[in-house]
Amino acid sequence: MDEELHERVREIVRTIPEGKVASYGDIAARAGAPSPRLVGRILAEDGQDIPWHRVLRTSGYPAPHIAREQLARLRAEGVLADGERIPMRRYRWAD
Repeated sequence: MDEELHERVREIVRTIPEGKVASYGDIAARAGAPSPRLVGRILAEDGQDIPWHRVLRTSGYPAPHIAREQLARLRAEGVLADGERIPMRRYRWAD
């Protein structure tokens, strides 16, 4: 994997402000990554020290295997789910 791209993704995720979210696609576009899945892979492998929980699917749903923890972390920051979905229009980061 391209180390510069890896670090760009991490830096972008690090700058998402508390109370805001972004989609994997948003991060991919900002970083110049070839796909949102690559962003997900980077966060899964090397994202525990950055606010990974602020990155969601475009639909606003978290990945099922991390949904409970992700939604709890977002709720603690004031990002409230509508059921199991985060309203992206309301909370999306628009830097």
